[in-house]
Parts: sequence; C-alpha cells; structure tokens
Amino acid sequence: MEIPVYLFTGFLESGKTVFIKDTIQDPNFSHGEKTLVILCEEGMEELEEEYLRKSNTSVVVLDSQEELTEEFLKDCGVKYDPERVFIEFNGMWDTKALLETKFPKYWEILQIITLINGETYEAFMSNMRSLLVNHYTESDMVIFNRCTKDMDLAAFRRSVKAVNKKAQVYFEGEDIDPQNTSELLPFDLDAEVIEIEDEDYGIWYLDAMDNPKKYNGKTVSFTAVVFKPNKLSDETFVPGRHAMTCCADDISFIGFICKSQNAEKLHHKQWVKLTAQVRIEYRKEYKGKGPVLYTKKIASCEKPEDDLVYFY
Repeated sequence: MEIPVYLFTGFLESGKTVFIKDTIQDPNFSHGEKTLVILCEEGMEELEEEYLRKSNTSVVVLDSQEELTEEFLKDCGVKYDPERVFIEFNGMWDTKALLETKFPKYWEILQIITLINGETYEAFMSNMRSLLVNHYTESDMVIFNRCTKDMDLAAFRRSVKAVNKKAQVYFEGEDIDPQNTSELLPFDLDAEVIEIEDEDYGIWYLDAMDNPKKYNGKTVSFTAVVFKPNKLSDETFVPGRHAMTCCADDISFIGFICKSQNAEKLHHKQWVKLTAQVRIEYRKEYKGKGPVLYTKKIASCEKPEDDLVYFY
C-alpha cells in the first residue's frame, strides 16, 4: 500500500504548522490515519501533546538537513509505521536536495504545498528571491496568507506562474476570495488591435498561455525579437522576449509560434514590430492547443531600452 507524503515548504512564520494542524483536523481529509510529522523547524505555533494524542500523530524533530537521509526515513517507517507523512520543511534548506533523496519503498510525494506570508513577500522577493522561488518551483499549490486587498495579488500570482505554470495559486486574508486569481489587464481586450506595451509583454504571455480561448480571433501588436529554430518550417518563426523568472542568472526566452509568408526574410535575433491575429491550434511545441500568430504586418524596429521582461 502506498504511503502518501505531503511536503510543506516556506519560510519560518509562513503558516506551515497551522496549515498542517488544520489539515489533520479536517474531517474531509482525515479519518484517524496514523500520521507522522517530520518537523524541520520549530516556529511560534506548536503541535501540543494532547493534540498529537487525539489525532493519532507522531512528531520527529530534525536540527539539520544532513539528518534527512534515506536511512533516517527508513528508520521512521519502521519505528512509527505511518499511514501518511507530513514534512514541514525548513525554509532555509535546499528543497531540490530533498526531492532528490530516495524515499522508502511505497512512500510517494503526493503533493507539495508552499505557504507564503503575503505581508513579507515583497521584502523577501527583493532580498532573497532565489531562495524564495526555490520553495515553489516544484509546488502543486501555493497559498499566500495574511493578504489584504491593497496588495498586488496579480503580481504575486505572476511571479509564481512565471516559474511554475502548473501550480494552483490561492490567496487568504480578510475579505479575500481564496480562489480569486483574476487581474486587471493593462491592455484593452475589446480593441480592434490590442496594443501590448513592452513592460506588459510578460503579463500578456502568461494570460494568453493560461487562457488561450480569450484571445482566439483577436489581433495583437507588440515588439519582439525573432527566434528561428532549425526545426521550424520556412514560413514559421517565434517572436518573443527574454524574461527574468528568478534572478539575473535565470533568463529564458518566451514566445509564440508565428506564421508569416515573409518569415524566411527575417533574421535570427532581429527586432520587429509585429501585428498578428491569434488563432488557437494544436502544436507539438505546446504539447496541445495554444496561441498561433498569423502575421498581418511586420517591420524591423529598434531594440527596446530594456529588452528584458519581468514578472514581478
């Protein structure tokens, strides 16, 4: 029988312990299963003895990541014989190293959940971006708690989706809809030609990839650099931009498949002003259906003063 492992990541005081306690107490999730919590840091919130006894839960506390080995996990399996395992990971430890650790037979990481304190997110993104992004790169769910309406929740969501498209993003706080991930777009979707400003390319890219049907049949105009991979046909190229998803050392190219009768005349890395109609089609590059651009106008242009795209 498989033993589900739930991994909780996030900095100290992000709400991991509270979330674990609420999850164990949730009658829709828990039915008296023997639970093991591997606690990799101790915050203000504690797992009290009475609570542990009533919830059929055992706790093991680790002081360093070096202790979290394959042998240690095997010993836990023998000693506690858990039916499920919760790992509250230390926010200063290397999540990637944990995911590369071999787990005991039948143990399987079923879900990775990242908890983030909305009140401190901007400060951490300014000072510890790489470490913070490491928390949710592989997450299935990211929960921003302690949120308020005056926070730029749309930017919070974009910063996660830029590095992890599969993650579900939720917000919690007073008068906040937990599943509201909508955002006011900085361009007019009803315009005859949707003008995408340089600083808004990243917003448009994420929205078009997440909600392609919204743009089907629309005409867009934007500035892009030409990418011409050898595997594409002569009438096809990829206009896009380079985006910084995490830090200066983590820059990737993001663009859309585009068809044009003049594609063969374009040069790799040439800057162009492009006006094109969006059609939703199957492409193997997308591994499914996605936005395919059909050129209406295209002309050479100057490189923007800042050619990088930022999501946050």
